Amino acid sequence: MEGKGDLFMVKCTSAPHKTKIKIAVVTAVIIYMLIPSQALGRALPKPSKPQPVPVKNSSRKSVTLRTMARIHLAVADYDQAQVLAEQALSVAQKTNADDAELAYCLIDLAYLYNCRGNLEQAEKMCGLGLKLQQKIYYPKHPYLAYTLRILSDIYRGQGKYQQANETLDSAFEIMLDSHLPNDKSMTQFYIDRGNLLAAQGQFADAQDCYTKARTLIKQVYKEDHLYNVNLMLSQARLYLATEQFALAEEPANNALAIQQKIYGQQHCLLAPTWLVLADIARAQGRTSQAEQLLQSALDSVKQKQGDSNPLAADALSALGMIYLADGKYAEAEQACTRAVEVFESTVGCESDQTAMAVNNLARLYIHQGKLAQAQILCDRALDTLESMFDDNHPSLTEVRKTIAQLNYKLTAETEIAKAEQASANITSR
Repeated sequence: MEGKGDLFMVKCTSAPHKTKIKIAVVTAVIIYMLIPSQALGRALPKPSKPQPVPVKNSSRKSVTLRTMARIHLAVADYDQAQVLAEQALSVAQKTNADDAELAYCLIDLAYLYNCRGNLEQAEKMCGLGLKLQQKIYYPKHPYLAYTLRILSDIYRGQGKYQQANETLDSAFEIMLDSHLPNDKSMTQFYIDRGNLLAAQGQFADAQDCYTKARTLIKQVYKEDHLYNVNLMLSQARLYLATEQFALAEEPANNALAIQQKIYGQQHCLLAPTWLVLADIARAQGRTSQAEQLLQSALDSVKQKQGDSNPLAADALSALGMIYLADGKYAEAEQACTRAVEVFESTVGCESDQTAMAVNNLARLYIHQGKLAQAQILCDRALDTLESMFDDNHPSLTEVRKTIAQLNYKLTAETEIAKAEQASANITSR
């Protein structure tokens, strides 16, 4: 295993290269925190501290390839990161690397696939890596907790909320066996739990988790730490979901300022922040600004990752609603249809993200008079969301609004048909 200090030392003379290295190094620190190897070097209150597993000579190439993949992953160069990470796994398998190295290769790939929206493969890789770790380490080793965090996030993306909750609960149980609740290592665990609760509409409990995370961040990290960026975005999303739009804008703008300082003005890693700011702008009636933000998010993601990514689908679905409001039905249909296709092929047909994109497409069909097609989509979205959320969840409220619009149109059409029939009967007499 490698320690968290294994970063490349590169001598650069040009400013652009210096910027890239700065981005890679700064962001790699966060990735090492997110991927289980960050647990290396942590002091565990155990009678005997487990020693690092020595790296076999035969597996050093896979370690090097995996480290290179993480550098590319840090700057969202996912194509090159995937090539290197898959090579690392192949080398580890062919050279009979130890189980610890195989586990790292699998978990790194799971994290990468999750970033790319390939959640089916991410779940598979993470499960295999977790099994190897359970074979190597004692049952409550922190390495397992970090892997369970990744797996919980994958389940959340798929809309598998029961599995996500159970998995993250297991991660917390393991961490709290060897860490105090106010240990800095718990920071991202609290943010993850808050995100999971917020996604299920449990906003008060989510806020409690964010408050705990904020307390730890203030005690340990600087204001511009990327943990703080994650928390700012999570807080902004919570305010947005609870229609506190004025409160949402400040943390989102603060997060954007920090990200632009680290990554530059137009990097694709800013896309989630642009999406949040776009939602805030739309909610406040600033449609033109929202469209610009969504286009920036879409362009940056497409340039680096293509349009077959959940972030691109998010932007497309929201743009579709703006086009719909402007009466641009052809552009709206193209955007909404593509969003559904991307979500179905990445996060899956049963995800709540897919359901909301389907709901947006249904709204478009209602305006186009395609009421039979809209009915099918509304039923699909409602069935998906009712299977995972309580009745008062905001997403269900949105779908029911769409169904109300549909029923109004259907009733109006029925009344018009009756009136026309009555008129025809009178004329024929």
